[in-house]
Amino acid sequence: MNCSLSGGMTLHPKNYWEVPEETARVARASFRKGNVYMKMYDELGTLYLDSDFLKLFPARCGQSAISPAKLALITVMQFAEGLTDRQAADAVRGRIDWKYALGLSLTDSGFDASVLSEFRERLCQHDLSNKLLDLMVSHFKEHDLIKPRGKQRTDSTQVVAAIRQVNRLELVGETLRAALNEIAKVAPEWLKAIIDEDWFDRYSSRFDDYRLPKKKTEREQMALSIGSDGHHLLHQLWFGDNQKSNLQKLASVEILRQVWIQQYVLINSKLNWRNPDPTGLPPNSLCIESPYDIEARNGTKRDTNWTGYNVHLTETCDDKTPNLITNVETTPATTPDGSVTSVVHRKLAQKDLLPSEHYVDAAYVDSYQLVESNQVYQVSVVGRVAVDSSWQAKLKTGFDVAAFVIDWDKQIVKCPQGNLSRSWRDGYDCRKNPVIQVEFDRKTCAACPERRNCTKSEKAPRTLKLRPRDEYDALNQRRQEQLTKEFEKKYACRAGIEGTISQGVRRFDLRRTRYCGLVKTHLQHVATACAINLARFFAGSNHFPKARTRTSALASLRVESA
Repeated sequence: MNCSLSGGMTLHPKNYWEVPEETARVARASFRKGNVYMKMYDELGTLYLDSDFLKLFPARCGQSAISPAKLALITVMQFAEGLTDRQAADAVRGRIDWKYALGLSLTDSGFDASVLSEFRERLCQHDLSNKLLDLMVSHFKEHDLIKPRGKQRTDSTQVVAAIRQVNRLELVGETLRAALNEIAKVAPEWLKAIIDEDWFDRYSSRFDDYRLPKKKTEREQMALSIGSDGHHLLHQLWFGDNQKSNLQKLASVEILRQVWIQQYVLINSKLNWRNPDPTGLPPNSLCIESPYDIEARNGTKRDTNWTGYNVHLTETCDDKTPNLITNVETTPATTPDGSVTSVVHRKLAQKDLLPSEHYVDAAYVDSYQLVESNQVYQVSVVGRVAVDSSWQAKLKTGFDVAAFVIDWDKQIVKCPQGNLSRSWRDGYDCRKNPVIQVEFDRKTCAACPERRNCTKSEKAPRTLKLRPRDEYDALNQRRQEQLTKEFEKKYACRAGIEGTISQGVRRFDLRRTRYCGLVKTHLQHVATACAINLARFFAGSNHFPKARTRTSALASLRVESA
């Protein structure tokens, strides 16, 4: 295996490999009770084939490249044990169980560790990261470890990017410093000619908050000073006497340009530090948080704030099979969970892995998902929906939407006092979801004796915003269902996904990225999901019982007495 993956190599695919007799003898003598990788090979065979990765290699003749199927398997085993590239390469050379799974002789010298990073780079470039999980899941399906149209569940957790979380002043300072460092490597003489001597003192060291001014006025002055320097650099690059068009294409220069647009504004030809009010800065979904990972976003969920991503894991949850992850989605931290539901269903449909019931928490469920999942994918989404949050519903004595009678065919709504609506118009809400806007007559509402229970407006008539009929009916039905004990008992199945997230965090460091960028972070999450699947396959194959929620001795006394 001492070839490389360099561009001069080509692939001569070998789709199957057998374990050499001596390797098998030594491995079985060393692991008399079996081993996760040995059992994987013995029961599932070769998870990956070279032909699955033909896209990674040029179609020209040349020296044979290392088997991508084996590199894919090594990547999964690497993440299963949290190894660095160098440690994984050493494991290929020195561990009997790895040689067994890879079909290598005891004397095989392996390969250089850099091959693994190059392989990951190619997977990302060719959008093949998902193949690691998809091919593994297809083997599980062939071995009846995944029930067709069974039950699955999805949940997400935060992932901290491999960068420092910085404030705005550190951000602009580090962004300018990164651009200066890259330009200094490419065009050092040009850079020396357009900057002042004091720039070397300001931007040679990393910006750390403890070294920056503490007073607000001094910090604002420093922000303007950095902004002026960055503006000067950008002006010289685009409009200077000796402008450099090749430097304009540098990644760090483009990041500098974007950050300066987000953090500064020119007013009457004067550079100003943007005021962090609701209109001064771009939303978190657009705002760059670090020049070293421009796709990481700052998100907040309840009491947790982080800069990075979200990972969404979907797993099977049937009774007599191991809980295996079937799909992984990685999104920026600001992406709402509800926008992922349809994506998960579409991906599962492509893999012919759609469940009959999909258990999710309230963040994934809306009236649209309830209808679409059922009509398009024949999937029943089992999850709580938000209750009516209007003041009328909260007061209990007010007239909420449920108090009105809707005639969908005639497009007329009757209020609790028997009055009919005046208008019915199709429109959209603030999130661009289709709604029906209903308005009652102004004079009728003004004379109504129950007006105070209907609207707080002094003059305007009562208006309603209704979801389309299918969504309205599905939402009301779910609101009624989730109040029953039967739904409560059924919905308890969703809680098991918390154990998967806990396993991913505690054993596989799921909440921290190894790499920068959304694509590479997703590859890490896919490989981690494969590692979790391997652990669960081994546990299921050895008939280990599934973990249960731990109950303290004191709490168990209460259960016994109930």
